[in-house]
Amino acid sequence: MAGAGSPPVRGGPSAVRPGRRRGGALRWLPIAPATALLLLFLAGPIAYCVYLAFTDTQLTGQASASFVGFANFRRAFADDSFRNAVFLTFVFTVLSSIVGQNTLGFALAALMRRASRPVRALTGSIVIGAWVLPEIVAGFLLYTFFNRRGTLNAVLDWLHLPTQNWLFTLPILAVSFANVWRGTAFSMLVYSAALSEIPRDVTEAAEVDGASGPRRFWHITLPMIRRSIATNLMLNTLQTLSVFGLIWAMTRGGPGNRSQTLPVFMYDQAFLKSLIGYGTAIALLLLLVGALFSVVYLRLMREEV
Repeated sequence: MAGAGSPPVRGGPSAVRPGRRRGGALRWLPIAPATALLLLFLAGPIAYCVYLAFTDTQLTGQASASFVGFANFRRAFADDSFRNAVFLTFVFTVLSSIVGQNTLGFALAALMRRASRPVRALTGSIVIGAWVLPEIVAGFLLYTFFNRRGTLNAVLDWLHLPTQNWLFTLPILAVSFANVWRGTAFSMLVYSAALSEIPRDVTEAAEVDGASGPRRFWHITLPMIRRSIATNLMLNTLQTLSVFGLIWAMTRGGPGNRSQTLPVFMYDQAFLKSLIGYGTAIALLLLLVGALFSVVYLRLMREEV
């Protein structure tokens, strides 16, 4: 036991803790500006949107807004136009993202592995060129393609096939095709990188053992790139859920509401009909759908690790 005149023991808990606290604060210092910007420009607007979703705020003709609770959400679920927008969003997402972009992107990536260098360069430049175009520009290009006097009908007429006004008869299919045309490049790049990571000796050994092409694809290729498939599907789905400019430039959600997905319906309610509170509630529901997909994706990825 130390005597009364013994010097204090250094290195004890009381001597270490202040230094640790200062070190922890210094570690947070470099990311403090980025954290402040995220809170200001991301968390702040989201919190304000959550507040607006529970009010009857209007864009014009209103002196003051009042709190209405869940009235906007009850109105949405009772609205036939909202249910129609949910159904069309589901159709648009499945056709253009899960089926269209994912399948075509994988097919292009697989074919380009066997193609010559000039063919790969030409195909890649064409597909990626559509991807880098601004969404509104791609929308106007596809509008001229599907228009009654557009390119598609000109080709069909030259082939002596029947023509029609595609943007009127099949609007949701037209905008789905447009989204496939514009977004396939991302899936192609993801799958090109994933396929390049498959060891050639594995596929060559399976070929020597007599495995056919479909069996090699099913038992070797797909299992080895399943994480890339899951990642690509999720990112494409989240991107497709928020597509607005492409559809607005081509159909504005019409004719009627036959191509009015949730982002277009939200814009129509909030800015064209001035129902900011109701439109924000729809936007919040769309945000929750995207968050749900993200949670499912993260759980699936965690289970595969």
